[in-house]
Amino acid sequence: MQSERLPTLEDVARVAGVSRSTVSRVINGIRNVDPQLHELVWSAVDQTGYVPNLLARSLVTRRTGTIALVVSDSETHDDDPFMSRFFSDPYFGRVVGGLMSVLRPLGVQLALRMVGPDGHKPLVGDLRNGQADGAVILSLPANDPLPGMLADARVPAVLIGRPASPIPISYVDLANETGAALAADRLVERGCRQLAMISGPAEVPASVDRDSGFRRALARHGHAWVPQRIGNFTQDSGEQAMRALLAAQPQLDGVFAANDLMALGALLALRDAGRRVPEDVAVIGFDDSSAAVAARPALTTVRHPLEDMAAEAARLLLARVDNPTAPVASIIYEPTLVVRQTA
Repeated sequence: MQSERLPTLEDVARVAGVSRSTVSRVINGIRNVDPQLHELVWSAVDQTGYVPNLLARSLVTRRTGTIALVVSDSETHDDDPFMSRFFSDPYFGRVVGGLMSVLRPLGVQLALRMVGPDGHKPLVGDLRNGQADGAVILSLPANDPLPGMLADARVPAVLIGRPASPIPISYVDLANETGAALAADRLVERGCRQLAMISGPAEVPASVDRDSGFRRALARHGHAWVPQRIGNFTQDSGEQAMRALLAAQPQLDGVFAANDLMALGALLALRDAGRRVPEDVAVIGFDDSSAAVAARPALTTVRHPLEDMAAEAARLLLARVDNPTAPVASIIYEPTLVVRQTA
């Protein structure tokens, strides 16, 4: 019995209503093709069941059609809370959504790599050996060596968040100090006088910037000192920090938390303490994640346009894959304050 004929490029071109050469250019990752044609071609690939010859494609283009999303941590965790945080924190999902908004129409795949301190060298080796065309890096602590290792190895890479020290790597970041200053100004405008802050980990550059931005803005309003407790960007840590602040400063009436999850924890602690929000204590978070909308009352927060930033990181990386000798670049987004019910 004769086997069924496999779909060809010509079949895809016929279904998509484009030329065979256009199909070939899309499948081979040539990026000067109209994005609408990409959608047409990949839709036709799905309809026909055509399977691209990835080996032949990689031999011709020297590309895999894959970008790695690398979530890097320089510390070892025996109980692996880092992994659980990835799947529970809205931050990471928003990054993936932003990346895919650019990569999917181009037929580029996204591969997740989570690496600890023992995985940095193998990852750099994999990328240099062509297992992915480049990498978008989410690097948390300031002492993480991975961004510098990638720069030294000349692997196409873009960092989401500024590097802790000057290195030749492209990055997309938020003006975190400006965002924290918006929170400070809002609390002062509401008449809050006994202010406090729940900071993120001191080794994370974004935490440092939000801390300094909040303190500097309050100093301009005459507040020389701000009580602080440090969390780790989780809801539980925010709740514990809020309880500690209430014990140390029972009359506090305004709190800034360095991310929305810690702000949610603060709301729980305030509710348990019988403190009304915002009547007794005003609360402002940071990120404008899904957690802010789900909070009760809905959380006033600083907008962190992660989806837009991740999409721009993808575009920067694809441009660097096309031209590895191009100068590194930085793009800084401006935050806005989203006023809801807590401040």
